[in-house]
Amino acid sequence: MSEHEDLKNKMYEWTEKYADKAGYQLNPDKEGLDYVLDGLAARLEKFGKRYCPCRIVTGNESEDKKIICPCIYHKDEIERDGKCHCELFFKAD
Repeated sequence: MSEHEDLKNKMYEWTEKYADKAGYQLNPDKEGLDYVLDGLAARLEKFGKRYCPCRIVTGNESEDKKIICPCIYHKDEIERDGKCHCELFFKAD
């Protein structure tokens, strides 16, 4: 298994634990979930932090910390839309 795939598996384990604890569920579409986890792992490799793959890293540390997964926006998005912008976390059924 490649380092990237190993990291992606760790992202899955971490997001699954977070979703369970927060009362959310992960994206039920396995292909969509895989895509977001791949992006999270790539961001962690590139930047050293779990930046949301659907948001732009600006280089401004105080702004960018807002988009470390789970970002500061996810709870409001899930409440409003039933899912976060990245479609990683969904409102539990």
